Amino acid sequence: MYLTALDIGTSQIRALAAEIKKNGQLSLLGVFKTPSNGVRKGEIVSVSEVTRALSKLFNEIKQVNKAVLKNIFVNVNGVNVKLQNSRGIIAVSRADNEIYSDDIERAIKASQAINLGSNRIILHTITREFIVDGIVGISDPLGMTGSRLEVNSLIIDAFKPAVNNLIKAIEAAGGKIGGLIYNPLANSRSVLSKTQKELGAVMIDIGFGVTSMATYEEDNLLQAAVFPVGSSNITNDLAIGLKCSIRTAEAIKLSWGSAMAKEISIKEKVSLGEIDETLKSIVSRRFISEIIEVRLAEIFEFVNNELKLIGKSGQLPAGAIIAGAGAKIPNLIDLAKRELKLPAQLGFADFSLIEFINAGLEANLEDLEFGAAVGLLLWGADQSSKDIAWLTSGKSRLLKILKHFLP
Repeated sequence: MYLTALDIGTSQIRALAAEIKKNGQLSLLGVFKTPSNGVRKGEIVSVSEVTRALSKLFNEIKQVNKAVLKNIFVNVNGVNVKLQNSRGIIAVSRADNEIYSDDIERAIKASQAINLGSNRIILHTITREFIVDGIVGISDPLGMTGSRLEVNSLIIDAFKPAVNNLIKAIEAAGGKIGGLIYNPLANSRSVLSKTQKELGAVMIDIGFGVTSMATYEEDNLLQAAVFPVGSSNITNDLAIGLKCSIRTAEAIKLSWGSAMAKEISIKEKVSLGEIDETLKSIVSRRFISEIIEVRLAEIFEFVNNELKLIGKSGQLPAGAIIAGAGAKIPNLIDLAKRELKLPAQLGFADFSLIEFINAGLEANLEDLEFGAAVGLLLWGADQSSKDIAWLTSGKSRLLKILKHFLP
């Protein structure tokens, strides 16, 4: 079985093509990247532009294997995704009160019976805990006995027209959707370890157009959010403050930027003419860093406000794990520790479960930008493995039934 992980960002589109072998091993076949067009703040604003960008990318992916485009796992981003808690309650159907998988499925389905607008669609139903006859904190009730089964779920729903635009662009470019995954969950799948999720941690992905976050504790998703501010806002601030072009501001950010202005000597100067010969001014490097620090502090304030809502501000032992292109700015971790009052570290994707056909592919993933793409790949592999297991078990059940009727 083949699959493609597709991370459609505001600035770049990243894709990973892989094969799931018969032994369950995930083998990476290719890493692809192209500039993104028609996307603003994580959402598609021009289907035609995105389709053109994807068509170019898909033509490259086809060279690996055409089958990989028939099973695409893509991220859903933007600020129009909502989370809400829900509870489903059912009566256990069997006379002996043993709980079977169909009882669990009915309880989960009951939790999905919430009031959604006609323009909303459910992306994920995440089970937090099951309750059997009043006993709480059960992670898997299969095989237990009880007359009443309840489930506490977290429902993640999205703006349906935005999702339809995403599907339309991919299908128009020649791809087929295998799964839609909320971006903070995709990042968390690869960036956060199980231990970090158990202890309590917040994943922060500073992208080009948006910043996303997801908070975990006791291996449960507590909350997730996307903010309409990212590293492009830092570039825009520099362009205004230094009176230069966006391209020059981006180069200045990467070459001389710092997230902690006080760490930069006031005597350090930067000649803008080194990057753009039309500019003659010489500016203080600390001034550049002050502009960057203010915007990053604002991003961390958004994160902290969300943590306060769930009572976890400064209360996550595993701290903040920060990924994304914006995480490459020097001294970012020191600023995160100061602003969030938490331990902090950079969040590189964990690709220990992936087999590489050559070392060059592995080197490509050692980048803070690939957290979402790797997470989508792992998520897709998990889902595909479940589908294979379900089909296999279904065939086994069918064979047993047929044998009963055969002479």
